[in-house]
Formats: sequence, structure tokens, C-alpha cells
Amino acid sequence: MKKITIAIDGHSSCGKSTMAKDLAREVGYIYVDTGAMYRSVTLYALRKELFEADGSVKIQELEQEMPNIHISFQLNAETGRPDTYLNGECVEKEIRSLEVSNHVSPIAAIGFVRRALVAQQQQMGKDKGVVMDGRDIGTVVFPDAELKVFVTASAEVRAQRRFDELKAKGMPADFEDILKNVQERDFIDSHRDESPLRQAEDAVLLDNSNMTIEEQNQWLLEQFKNATRIAELCSPTCSL
Repeated sequence: MKKITIAIDGHSSCGKSTMAKDLAREVGYIYVDTGAMYRSVTLYALRKELFEADGSVKIQELEQEMPNIHISFQLNAETGRPDTYLNGECVEKEIRSLEVSNHVSPIAAIGFVRRALVAQQQQMGKDKGVVMDGRDIGTVVFPDAELKVFVTASAEVRAQRRFDELKAKGMPADFEDILKNVQERDFIDSHRDESPLRQAEDAVLLDNSNMTIEEQNQWLLEQFKNATRIAELCSPTCSL
């Protein structure tokens, strides 16, 4: 079966990472969580105190530190999903904290950060057979992806999901703080100058506000099967 590239974009906390991970495991593809990459840079910046008191980023200092930031993914044998590693340390739990969530959008808006991570992402997916989710996968990283999906849900639903996720992990969580963070990230992600969040013209829209994880996984699997069939039928010069 011909391998394809799957680009899943969407708003924060809409469940795109969960569905991307599940699809990758189901079809035997590589999964890359690009959001985790930006969160890892954010965690590094927090640890190095590269934020001003007002939350702005110390741009010059971060740019000097970028060569020292190495992000990788390793499969977790227990969960069957990849964990995120920052300079050899598993930071899967740390990068999901509300503190990181509150600081990641300014980091993700920095041009040299995006260019560095986009280059890594394109290298990871050069041989296809990859499922990648983020904010600009279908528009910037892989504009020629055979399957593009744009995922959204209401801000309240997304905040509740994030709240439940943090509580399940035993991490502190306040619903109103999370809702505010979701709304602020939506605005910043959609209005930044560098690779703003937007739906690609040829992306399939999925509003999963009222869907279960099983329902959205089944929906995505059908989209994958359709895209793969089209890719098989098309000649190398076919425009999808």
C-alpha cells in the first residue's frame, strides 16, 4: 500500500494529538507531535529564565540557546505511544503543565524557532508514512500532504478536556484559568505574523465538540482509507 503524509491542524486542546497518535498506531505510521516540540522549547526557556516579568521572551538569549535544544521522540512500551525527550530527558509530563501552556504561544510565534522546528519536521516526514499534528502542518510544513484535516471544538469543550486531562494526571487545574488560556492561545495562534493558524483550502474540517474519541478515530480512519485509495489510483503527476 502506498504511504501518504497526513497533516492534522487545529486549535489547542481539541484532541488532535490523541487522534493522530491513535491513527498512527492503527496504520503503522510514524507520529510526530509538533506541539510537543514547541512546548519543549518553552520548557527549556522557562528553566533558563528566558522570559521577562511581563511574559515576553528574551529573544536574543533564546536564539543563542537554540543550538543547545535537542528534541526527540521515543516509543513508550507501556502506552504504545511516543514520549517527548528534551536533551535526553523525558519531559512528557512537564510540557503539559499549565505554566508551559501559558508561555508556549509567544515562543511559537518567533520566526527562528518556527524555521528551526519546521526544518526538523520536514526531515522527519520526508519518506512519508507519517502523521503529524500542529498549527501549520498542512499550510507550511507539508502543503502537498495527501490528507489534511483541520480539527476544532468549542473553547468550553476544549477547556473541560484539558481540565480532565490534568486532573487525571494528578496535576493542579482550574477550569477558568484553562478556559482563559485556551481563548488567549486561539487569538495569538490565529494572529501571529509567522505561520498563523488557519485551515488549508483543501483540508477536511472536523468539529469534534460532540464526538467521542472512538467516533473521531473511526472518522479519521475512513478519511485515511479514502486518501490512500486516491493516492494509489493517481499517477505520480496527479494533483490531489
